[in-house]
Amino acid sequence: MHRAATSLLAEAAQKSAAPSAALEELRDFVVAALRHHHESEDDVLWPQLTAADPAAATGLAELEAEHDALDASLDALAAAPVGDDADRVPLISAAVAVRDLVHTHLEHEEPLLLPALEAHMSDDAWALFSRAVIASAPPVGAHLNIGFFEQVGSPAELAVVTANLPPAALDLVPAMREQAEATLRSLRATEQDLKATEQERTVTA
Repeated sequence: MHRAATSLLAEAAQKSAAPSAALEELRDFVVAALRHHHESEDDVLWPQLTAADPAAATGLAELEAEHDALDASLDALAAAPVGDDADRVPLISAAVAVRDLVHTHLEHEEPLLLPALEAHMSDDAWALFSRAVIASAPPVGAHLNIGFFEQVGSPAELAVVTANLPPAALDLVPAMREQAEATLRSLRATEQDLKATEQERTVTA
């Protein structure tokens, strides 16, 4: 999901057709989601895995250092202006930097983390961790979390996300899904798509 979200942001920031409101929506989601994800790993998951396998400590410490480097890039991304009249160069630069760091980080993380989880974390323990992460997730762009999992996740992953939402949020899932689809569609649209839409509106008017 983080690969897809950061890639879309880096691509959409370079499109003049991308609506600034949708860009800001995705930017804020990427910043909040990545920070929460990394804090959950650093504060909860890494200590559990290190306790189970002290030999993993060095590799996990290296991943935590990459989290720290990514935090600095997220600060720059969060500070980049996104308004209609804003110069998008800082946003583009920051979004590309975050995308590249995230992709590289995942290339380092997955070969270490996935075997460690398989060896040292039971299904029940993983489910407990996942529920805690989802329950404590920031509300910023929560609909995009569902939208990305629908598009790039497995049905099982989406089921975990929705099952662990607070009860009050479950009734909002259909509306959140529609909102996410609209935002993501607008960010993927080209100038030709927007012109075609405007022409259709003119004809129907």
